[in-house]
Amino acid sequence: MAAGAVMHTFEVQLADVDRGVYDEVTVRAARHPSETDAYMVTRVLAYLLEYEEGIAFSGGISSTEEPAVLIRDATGRITAWIEVGAPDAGRLHFGSKLADRTTVYTHRDPAKVRAGVAGKTIHRGEDIVLHSFDQGFIDDAVAALARRNTVTLSVTERQLYLDLNGTALSSAIRDEPLV
Repeated sequence: MAAGAVMHTFEVQLADVDRGVYDEVTVRAARHPSETDAYMVTRVLAYLLEYEEGIAFSGGISSTEEPAVLIRDATGRITAWIEVGAPDAGRLHFGSKLADRTTVYTHRDPAKVRAGVAGKTIHRGEDIVLHSFDQGFIDDAVAALARRNTVTLSVTERQLYLDLNGTALSSAIRDEPLV
């Protein structure tokens, strides 16, 4: 019998000064057995750093028609396609044609993510932003991860301050072109 997804709950105090977003959010993220904790933490951070009305996780890691996180407008149209990790060029091409904005959050080396899509056709590839964190930041967050999590997340001048279950972490959020 295959193992099922593990549910993680995050009770979040969010203060994104850069975007003027202040809210208390409960995030429930199911970690699929084939998904690493680093991927899931990055997915939750992407959700929180992009948080706005209409944001949602997709159907899961097996969903090929949707990104890890997406934002829909009131009509149901996808306005933001938010990938996590090191998505292939085909997914980015598809997402960029479908949504107004496409972006990637990675827990991997950004140079390797860019190398993986170099020379490939990606619709509006020059507009896709790759977001990354300081080396070791995601690993330190994974070490503090529990099934039920208390989180305070603050962002100011693209500096992220994270308190995860009493562990204080910080990282710059690096924004660079994907291609």
